[in-house]
Amino acid sequence: MSSNFRLTRAYQNAKIVPFDDTSKFILFSDCHRGDNSFADDFANNRNIYYHALKYYFNEGFNYCELGDGDELWENLNFESIFEAHKNVYELLRLFHHRDRLHMVWGNHDMVYKDPDYVKKHLSSYYEPIEDKDKELFKGITYSEALILRHTETQQEIFMAHGHQADWWNYTFWRWSRFLVRVLWKPLQVWGIADPTSPAKNYKELIKLEKRIKKWILRNNLLITIVGHTHRPRFPEPGDIPFFNDGSCVHPRSITGIEIENGKISLIKWQIATTDDGILRVVRILLEGPQKLDDYRNAQ
Repeated sequence: MSSNFRLTRAYQNAKIVPFDDTSKFILFSDCHRGDNSFADDFANNRNIYYHALKYYFNEGFNYCELGDGDELWENLNFESIFEAHKNVYELLRLFHHRDRLHMVWGNHDMVYKDPDYVKKHLSSYYEPIEDKDKELFKGITYSEALILRHTETQQEIFMAHGHQADWWNYTFWRWSRFLVRVLWKPLQVWGIADPTSPAKNYKELIKLEKRIKKWILRNNLLITIVGHTHRPRFPEPGDIPFFNDGSCVHPRSITGIEIENGKISLIKWQIATTDDGILRVVRILLEGPQKLDDYRNAQ
């Protein structure tokens, strides 16, 4: 099974989300939310992420998470992750209640491919103070991919995690999960990276990006946004429209992609120090905003 086949299948089975020039979307991926242990890469940026997420909720954005939101290779279950970052999930629940939450599964949370698993683990949680189960993400569904389809122009934006172009982490994800749990998680504490991850292996990263670019060319330069490699990408109009939202586990910052007013932007949130010594979480525009129409000519 080739990467072209896997990407095409993901596109054909993608969840369709209508949008127009008044719609607002924030795209994050690769949060790798863990159990707040030394191996939890998300823990360092959790306050930055929570502040950004609260901003987007208050501003009326839809939240799209393009895979690897939960770190379910290093951690055996969702419950330990939920307890470590409960405030984050309570905020995500507000997005869900307002139908503004769109979730994609990646290789590190590929168990969410199973609707029964999602229903069992994400629908509710036990609240020890009240000694009862409380609703969490009742009725939530995870997709392999999303397609934003403009209601007037019919322009499409294809969004997936991107591991469809990574045969080892897609087809043999259970073996990868096993190796991470028994080998790379303990070594990570000592600063030794997993060489099978494209986010930590430059050669694998380049191979994966070439496969996705080839697929985009075969599909009439369809705008494509992925994560997986943790490397942000924002092409110029006229280039292959291959975007990457980066990750939420960069050192001291998170990156994402915003779609607003018919335009697309690459952004970063980080902690900055004011002149009087106060620490603040600030949003920084890295690329754009660029009109989506500027990427339509080849479609």
